[in-house]
Parts: sequence; C-alpha cells; structure tokens
Amino acid sequence: MTRDSRVDDYIAKAQPFAQPILRHVRELVHEALPNAEEALKWGVPYFVVDGKNAVGMAAFKKHASVMVCSEKSAGGGMGNFGKLTSVDELPPADELRQQFRDSAVAVQSPETSVPKPKPKIPMPDDFAAALAGASGATKVWAAFTDAQRRDYLDWIVSAKREETRAKRIATATEWIAEGKRRNWKYENC
Repeated sequence: MTRDSRVDDYIAKAQPFAQPILRHVRELVHEALPNAEEALKWGVPYFVVDGKNAVGMAAFKKHASVMVCSEKSAGGGMGNFGKLTSVDELPPADELRQQFRDSAVAVQSPETSVPKPKPKIPMPDDFAAALAGASGATKVWAAFTDAQRRDYLDWIVSAKREETRAKRIATATEWIAEGKRRNWKYENC
C-alpha cells in the first residue's frame, strides 16, 4: 500500500491525543490490507480496496473515530468504537486487523456493491406538454441520462403548490431547451 501525503498532513494537524490513535489504525490497516489505497474522502482518511471504502478514520477536537465501513455504527459519535481519546480504547490489534480484513471482503460482496434501484418517477403530462412545445427540448431530454432526468422530475413533482410547480416546469423547460442539467449552476464550483 502506498502512503498518501495528505493522510500524513491530516495526522500531523490532528489534536495531540488523536495522533497516536490515527497512526496506530493506519499501521494496522497497512498490515491487514496490503493492497488497499489511502485516500482523503469527505476530508478524512479512508483505506480503499478495489474502489470501495473499507476503513476510515477521523479526528475531532475532543475525540477520534474509526469507521469499519462494512458495519453499522455503534453509536456515541461517528464510527464503530465510539468517541476515542486513547489507543487503549480500541480493541486488541489482532481483533482490529481481522475486522479490517472482514470489512474489505464484505464491501466487495455483491450484496453491498449493487445499489438498490430508485423507483421510477413517471413523466407528468403537463411537463411532457411543456417540453414538446419548446424548440429542441425533447431532443435534449432524450439525450439526458436517467439520473439527469430524475433530477428534473423529482424537482417538479416535489412542488407543494401548483404555482410553484408551474414555475418549475417553465424554468426546467427553458433550461432543458438550452441543454442545461438541473444543477448546471454548480457544475464548475
């Protein structure tokens, strides 16, 4: 496993009590998962196996956390072992290494790696009519991915008032005719 300098920086910036915890977990992950890659995700270190998060760790002002990604959190803060303030609060090294190995296997299993399909949102008649009446909008709509169409459909059907729905349909139709995705404003942030 190669070491990511961003993880080194993360550990160096952590509170003094958290640094030994983070270094200990990192070493155990390296021993247990020699093929894992280090990465920074959501601002905290993760150890990734074949593109899947197996183990993560985080440091806060008053505690640290270790996330075994295949297991549900035990409560008491982010992670599976509660709010850690010392290496002594972690399970024994052999037990942790085994949990890390088990996590890497579990996140690769077909049951955990296949996302559940989201229910299809039917095309509302008023939105379909608006698209049909806008020059080029139907062609752009057909070229969108399912997720891009879903973004627009969810936005429209989630309107609580008819006035809001009508305004969203008008805006969506205009944006689609221009070839814009639903959240086009944020694409270059």
